[in-house]
Amino acid sequence: MGSDAISQEGGALPRGDGRENPPSLAELRRRIAAVPGRGESGTARHGQLDAGRRIGALPVPAALAPLLPDGVLVKGSVVAYSGASSLLAGLLAAVTEEGGHAAVVGMPRLGLLAAVEMGAQLRRLAVIADPGPDPVEVAAVLLDGLDLVVLGLGGGAVRSARGRVIAARARAKGATLVVADGRWPGASLHLDARIAGYAGLGRGRGRLRSLGLTVEVRGKTGPPRRGRLDLCPNAGRVEWVLREKSTRPVEAVDTQEAVS
Repeated sequence: MGSDAISQEGGALPRGDGRENPPSLAELRRRIAAVPGRGESGTARHGQLDAGRRIGALPVPAALAPLLPDGVLVKGSVVAYSGASSLLAGLLAAVTEEGGHAAVVGMPRLGLLAAVEMGAQLRRLAVIADPGPDPVEVAAVLLDGLDLVVLGLGGGAVRSARGRVIAARARAKGATLVVADGRWPGASLHLDARIAGYAGLGRGRGRLRSLGLTVEVRGKTGPPRRGRLDLCPNAGRVEWVLREKSTRPVEAVDTQEAVS
């Protein structure tokens, strides 16, 4: 399922799952122009919240907020992400559930089923698994009309000059770019998530009940913030729960990721 391209309602993006040619930039621009205003339904649904605090803040899983500077992920910022992809699914779920629009570029194995179980709305999520030879340019075009773009660099690196240009575009558009599996110099925030363990599995049998991650958040200033997040079932869906928060290193176990 993670390799399928999910179309946005009212502004479907072309498929990019390897079975068709990568989308052209002209086609992306045309489709992006049809995307509804960012976060309109989410804003109406949560109008009772403190508007001043929400201005410029991207929705995130509630358990992640205490680890972020000022408790928010700033719109228009560039975030460097490393480690387990499970938390990326949580970010996509938080944004689309609140009425925002998001895209995943160059990450065909990202688990969309996991995102749906966290509350993601697939009609507001586009997946371009094969963005062609220049995934950074594809992501830059998507920043024009979406709230969140998750970009997989496939182990590559972006030059500083180009990174500054894309970062300026994200700020101007109020869109957040999360860059995974690569190097992006000058990112305003670094987020690392590592598998800390599982619960529910016995000796070769049993059902996985929860997944634990050790998460480290590093900004340009101040000490890193670290914590333990657990992904647990709750009333028919799965949610992140903050178990620990500290400024001390949290040890992660050496294990393979079973949940994406």
